Amino acid sequence: MAWRRFRTRLPVAVAAAVAVMATTAVGGAPAGAADAGPEKPTIRYTEYGIPHIIASDWEGLGTGYGYAAAKDNICVLADTYLMVNAERSRYLGPDGRASPGQNQNTTTNLNSDLYFQRIKDDMVVERLLGRPAPDGPEPEVKEAIRGYVQGYNRYLAETGVDHLTDPACRGAQWVRPITELDVYRHAHAEIIMGSADVLLDGQVNAVPPGASAAKAAAAPAPSAAQRKRTAKRTAERIGAALAESRRQSMGSNALAVGAQGVSGGTGMLLANPHFPWHGKNRMWQSHLTIPGKVNVSGASLLGLPAVNIGHNDDVAWSHTVATVAPFGLFDVQVDPLDPTLYLVDGAWERMTSQRVSVDVRNADGTIGTVARTLWSTRYGPVTTSILGYPLPWVVSAHAVRDVNMDNLRALNTWFGLDRAKDVHEVVDVLETTQGVPFFNTVATDRAGNALYADIQAVPNITDAHAQSCLTETGKLLFHQTLALSNVPPVSILDGKRGACAWLDDPNAAAPGLLDPAKQPRLIRSDFVGNANDSPWLANPAQPLTYPRVMGDMAAPRSLRTQELVLTARKRIDGTDGLPGRGFTPESMGRLLFADNSRAADLTLNTTVAACQGVAFGLVLVDGNLVDIREACPILAAWKSHDYTADSRGSWLFANYWHFLQGGQRVDKLPWRVPFDPKDPVNTPNSLDGGSSAVRDSLARAVFAMRKAGIPLNAALSDVQKITRAGEQIPIHGSFGALGVLNVIEPGQVDGKLDIVFGSSFVQQVRFTADGPPETYSVLAYSQSANPNSPHHADQTKLFAAGGWVTERFTEEQIAAAPDLIVEVLD
Repeated sequence: MAWRRFRTRLPVAVAAAVAVMATTAVGGAPAGAADAGPEKPTIRYTEYGIPHIIASDWEGLGTGYGYAAAKDNICVLADTYLMVNAERSRYLGPDGRASPGQNQNTTTNLNSDLYFQRIKDDMVVERLLGRPAPDGPEPEVKEAIRGYVQGYNRYLAETGVDHLTDPACRGAQWVRPITELDVYRHAHAEIIMGSADVLLDGQVNAVPPGASAAKAAAAPAPSAAQRKRTAKRTAERIGAALAESRRQSMGSNALAVGAQGVSGGTGMLLANPHFPWHGKNRMWQSHLTIPGKVNVSGASLLGLPAVNIGHNDDVAWSHTVATVAPFGLFDVQVDPLDPTLYLVDGAWERMTSQRVSVDVRNADGTIGTVARTLWSTRYGPVTTSILGYPLPWVVSAHAVRDVNMDNLRALNTWFGLDRAKDVHEVVDVLETTQGVPFFNTVATDRAGNALYADIQAVPNITDAHAQSCLTETGKLLFHQTLALSNVPPVSILDGKRGACAWLDDPNAAAPGLLDPAKQPRLIRSDFVGNANDSPWLANPAQPLTYPRVMGDMAAPRSLRTQELVLTARKRIDGTDGLPGRGFTPESMGRLLFADNSRAADLTLNTTVAACQGVAFGLVLVDGNLVDIREACPILAAWKSHDYTADSRGSWLFANYWHFLQGGQRVDKLPWRVPFDPKDPVNTPNSLDGGSSAVRDSLARAVFAMRKAGIPLNAALSDVQKITRAGEQIPIHGSFGALGVLNVIEPGQVDGKLDIVFGSSFVQQVRFTADGPPETYSVLAYSQSANPNSPHHADQTKLFAAGGWVTERFTEEQIAAAPDLIVEVLD
C-alpha cells in the first residue's frame, strides 16, 4: 500500500468541506452511494488529541487506529508485544519486573516469559484463530486487526526507532514491526489477565516433591478437627491474598439510568472504570466510524482496535469487574513414591511434562537459555502457590483451569457491542459470544431502558455440583464464610473424581461454561448499577438470584455500592437537596466528583466523640504512647466528608479507616446496628464509639502520619499528587474502601509515590428521543504515556480540576473543532 500523510490545521469552513466529502451518511443524512466513506483512512484530531477515525471499511478503520495508537503510546505497546512473545528476559534481563495481569510488577521477567512461552508452545492462540466464529474472530475483527498492524508498522517505519520521541524505548532493539499474531496474543493476554497474577508464579515454579511426599504419606493421618483447622487457615490466607490483590488491581462503577430517572432525556450512563494508570492496561480514547456500518466513541484497552467502553448512536455501555473467579482449582491425590502420578476414579494417571525454554540476557550481555519442566493434569497445569501463598505438592497437588484460556470470543463481543441498537441487542451479543472475561455490563439506550447483565465466561459449577465436589478449603472460599472483604467465590474441587470436572452445557458457547441463560440480567426504567459487588442489588427494589459461582446474595454491600445506590435513588426521587428530579449531566458529574465518603457519613461524628472522650488524649499502641488530642478538632472541622483536593482531615480519616477496617468485610466492624438483608443499603450503621478498635485505630493513624512526616491537617493536595513532566498535579478522590466513588489509589511506582490505579476513562452519556448523544468524558491520565507528547498531561489537569471534555460525535461537531488536525493515510 502506498502511503501519504496529509496533516494540517484546517479553517472551520475547509474542515467542514472535508467532512462532507468524507461522508454524507453520518449524523442522520440519507444513505446512498456516498456512504462508503473517504477513500483513504482519515484521522481527525480534536481537543486533547482525541482521534476521530473514519474509513470505508474495517481494514481502513484498523489502519487509522493502529497509526494513531502507536503515535501516542508506541513504547507501551512495544513493551506489551515483548511480553506476550516471551522475550522480556532476552532484552531486559531475567530479574526485571513484569506486569502480566491486572497489577503492576507482580512477577519477574523470567517467570512471565516461561508462562507466555508455554502458551506459545501450545499454540493456544493459533488454534483459536483457526476456529470459526464465535470461537474464532469474526471477519470484521480479522480485517480491523489486519489494518491495525499496517497502521502501527507504518508509524514505526515513518518515525524510525532511533527517532522516537518517547525516551522509554527510543533506540531500543525490542521495538520492531508487529504481525497480526502479535495483536491476537496481546488480546488473549488481556482476556486471561484475571488469572495471570494469581497463579502464574505457582505454575512456572511447580516442582515435584522428593522424599518429603513419602515422609508425609507415612505420617499419621490428621484428625477431622485438625483437617478443619488447616482448611480454615488455608482459606483465610488465600482469601486475604485474593482480597488484597483485588483491592490493588481493578474495579469500576457504572450507573445506567432509564427514562424515569433522566431529566431532559430518555437514558443516561455513567462509566467510571478504575484501571491502572501505567502499563499495558492503560485505556485510550477514540471515535471510530465506517458510514452505514459503525459509529462508536469511547475507550479501549490500548492496542485493541474496538471500543470496549463507550457509546454509539443508540446505546451506551460500560463494564465493571465482576465477582466471578475466572479460574478454579482441582485437588488431586498423588502417589507418594511417584508424585507425578495422580488418582482419578480409582486409577492412576501420569501427569504430562512440558519442557519450556526461553532466551535470557546474561550479566555480561551474552544470550543464554533457561529451561524448566512444567507439569499438567487432565484438569490443567499444576500450581504450587496462589498469590504467593504456598499450595504444597506433597500428598496432593493443585491443578488450575482458566475459564478464559480458550477465549478469543471477547473480540467478537466488543465488536458486537459497538454496533448494538438497544439493550436487548446488548444481551444477545453477550449471550451468543459469551466472551466477556470477568466483567459485568451496564448499559442504557435511546428508548429509555437501563440494563445490568452479568453474562460472561463463567465456570459451569452449579450449586449442586459445588455441594458435591468442593473440598473443605474450597467450601470456605467458595461460600465466602470468611470475615474478609471482596473475595471472589474461588472453587477447589475434588480431582479424585472425574465427575467433579466442570460440566459441559449444550447452551454455552464453549465447553465448561455456565449456560448464559442462567446468568443474571435486569432491565428497568429507573436505574441499575454496579460497584464491584455481586449482582444481587443491581437495583435494591428487585434483588437478583443466580448460581453461587457468580457471587453472594443477601450479603453486606460495600460502602461504595451503598454510596452509588443511595445517591442515584435520591437524585431520581428529588430528595438529595438539589433542584428538580432526575439526572442531568451536571448532577451526574456531581455524583462522581463530589468525592463524598460514605464511611465518613456513617462514622465521623462518632469517631470525633470517641476521640474527645479519651482520657488525657493518650493511647498506648504497640508500646507507643500516642497523643491523639490534635486529631479531634481536625476531624471535627472536616464537615464536608469529601476527598476534594483542598479537603483537610480527609487524609487522617483515610489512615484511620485503613486501620479500623483492616481488610475485613465492612459488617465486621463494631456497629451497634448489624447488617440486615431486608435493608442492605442502610445497614450496618451506628458505629460503637466505645469500642477499643475505634480508639486504637485513630491512634495508629496519628502515629503513622507523624512517622511519615505528614501533618495531621494536611490538605489532600499536599499528599496525593502525580508528576507529569516535572510538574506535580494534585489528584482528588480516594480509596474505594472509604465509600468514595471516584476511586484513586496511590502507591509506589518506580520508587516514588504516584497514582497506581483508579478512575481512568470517565464518560457520561445522555440520550434524547432524537438527535445525537450528549456526551462528556475525561481520560484521567491523558492519551499518551510519552512525556514529550502534548497530550501527556492535558486531560490529567482537566481531571484534577473536575472538568470534562465535551465530546464531538457528529461530522458537524468534529468540523467545528478549533485547531482541527486532519491526517489522511494514503
